[in-house]
Amino acid sequence: MPERILTIAGLDAFYGDFQALYGVDMTVAQGEVLAIIGANGAGKTTLLRSISGLIRNEAAQIRFRDRAIGAERPDMVARMGLAMVPEGRQLFPSLSVEENLLIGGRVGRPGPWSLRRVYELFPILEERRHQASTSLSGGQQQMVAIGRALMSNPDLIMFDEISLGLAPVIIRDIYAALAGIVGGGMSAIIVEQDITKALSVSSRVYCLQEGRVSLEGRSDSISREEITRAYFGVA
Repeated sequence: MPERILTIAGLDAFYGDFQALYGVDMTVAQGEVLAIIGANGAGKTTLLRSISGLIRNEAAQIRFRDRAIGAERPDMVARMGLAMVPEGRQLFPSLSVEENLLIGGRVGRPGPWSLRRVYELFPILEERRHQASTSLSGGQQQMVAIGRALMSNPDLIMFDEISLGLAPVIIRDIYAALAGIVGGGMSAIIVEQDITKALSVSSRVYCLQEGRVSLEGRSDSISREEITRAYFGVA
């Protein structure tokens, strides 16, 4: 049985007085790819922001390798081995492709990911390493965002809507690269609107509906009817 590296227990998350998550329970095992699905506003991004420290919570509600991290700062969470590829990529516009990638390496964690390996994964980035990151296409910018996260050598990498707004051929290429990312034992959480894609790359799936877990199970055994009920809150 793979080691459980992330445990979320009774997670409540707030934006000011607005509660976005209600008692969320979730686990991620070593080397596992977990998918999180749900409609817009279901709480998917809030969950990732909570795990990564961008939203502070009660410390014990989120545990990474049995350490309570729910109240840690984002930089401390990154040093522990968690990285996020945010929705919208959020690259530094004044920096080149390579400079954006090197920022990820400032976390200082040892591991297999380096500039050379990122360029092997996404060769187009080496060709354009001196260009401004924002001069690239949307798909290439997404590759930079993924590479920047990998440069921190995380144990758990989180992807927030990595296919949003991209052409189908680019989505195919990015998901094809996923096997080379998680194949070395890294765990991953994928937030994805494309349910078919999410199920095809994950071993387990959680569905969020209005801030609560409405479904959890193995990706290869959950039926479309179950997903529809959980996704839309249909009785």
